[in-house]
Amino acid sequence: MSLKNKIINKEAHIGVIGLGYVGLPLAVEFSKAEFKVTGIDIDDSKVTSINNGNNYISDIDDSLLINLIKKKKLRATNDTSIIKELDAISICVPTPLSKVNEPDVSYIIDTVNSIKQYMHKDLLIVLESTTYPGTTKEVVLDALKESGLVVGKDYFLCFSPERIDPGNKNFSISNTPKVIGGITNKCTSVGQLLYNQIVEDVISVSSPETAEMVKLLENTFRSINIGLANEIAIMCERLGIDVWEVIDAADTKPYGFMKFTPGPGLGGHCIPIDPLYLSWKMKKLNYNPKFIDLASKINASMPDHVIETLKKGLNGYHKELKNCKILLIGMAYKKNIDDIRESPSLDILYLLNKYKSRVEYFDPYIPNFIFNKVKKTSLNDLNSEVLKRFDAVIILTDHSNVDYKLIKNNSKLIIDTRNVYPLNKDNHIYRLGVGKPE
Repeated sequence: MSLKNKIINKEAHIGVIGLGYVGLPLAVEFSKAEFKVTGIDIDDSKVTSINNGNNYISDIDDSLLINLIKKKKLRATNDTSIIKELDAISICVPTPLSKVNEPDVSYIIDTVNSIKQYMHKDLLIVLESTTYPGTTKEVVLDALKESGLVVGKDYFLCFSPERIDPGNKNFSISNTPKVIGGITNKCTSVGQLLYNQIVEDVISVSSPETAEMVKLLENTFRSINIGLANEIAIMCERLGIDVWEVIDAADTKPYGFMKFTPGPGLGGHCIPIDPLYLSWKMKKLNYNPKFIDLASKINASMPDHVIETLKKGLNGYHKELKNCKILLIGMAYKKNIDDIRESPSLDILYLLNKYKSRVEYFDPYIPNFIFNKVKKTSLNDLNSEVLKRFDAVIILTDHSNVDYKLIKNNSKLIIDTRNVYPLNKDNHIYRLGVGKPE
């Protein structure tokens, strides 16, 4: 039976390599569509959790995962030899930045080397990991040429950027349009057919490089506009204007404006990192991407700005940061999720430690995490007595299940970076983007 017929008849065996925030939801979606799915990951704890029906991704329904495991539609393994049995593979491995902000595609390289060992005809390979334009051809295709198989004839290779938005209740894999670009037209056709089984709208583009660039444009657009919102916030502080009021009023315009809000910095795996992939690639081509670099600098400076605001607030109480007791509200990079990746809260924690402040945190979604090889644990609960112990509270993540009224009524000083106290003029509350009289 041809690969296309296997896909149409739901008889294709799908593999997903990398079972994190992108890979596991994708594996679940294919399983829901009645495909047999095998997830592959080098992390034994993830493999064990999945096979035992223990969910570790908040966007996935626990009972759904258990049901798929029981029905034997989904299983996980660390054994890459299963590739011999697969008809299609989606690669969803991490693509971090190195310490010098250069792309680290080592996980992709390791994955491709595993695929190469068990390569066979009629195999569809789709790279979903975010990376710089040219990776699919330069890293994946060049390595797979050693197999002797011909792309577009013997096997099929595409790039399709992931568009997972953790915590988004309105858009999931199925109703978020999917972009795909193959090495050949036939590659694109086969890849589009596969994803049409789980996504309502699949958009084909002319090449993998185009698809790679689509993802980078999306997140560079967001990074630059958040950078603008952050700079406008600083301007409004100097002008004595409320930036949140300005943004809300501007948002009433039905055309030509898209709402972005300021904050303590950028977080998550995509927005802080993806533009730097593009910046790195362009510098290799002797082009300096000025917008990207400027936005990155502004966004990266926001944790320092929060600390400066805190210093100003403490100065009103004749206190300095050293030995002050500071409570951070929220360590996740955005509200109502348990994802701490690249969170600006970590940068602020680092700066406070540098100033020798005594820092604790409360986050109902992040019970604990490792920071500088030390385990940090959230306060179990907030109450008036606990809050009164601290010299200042910094609201970094506006989780919905936090009692902000309690915080307001029992805190000496509050730095509000998320506008949880809109239009508030209490002297003990400093709002990001809102000037305080000297």
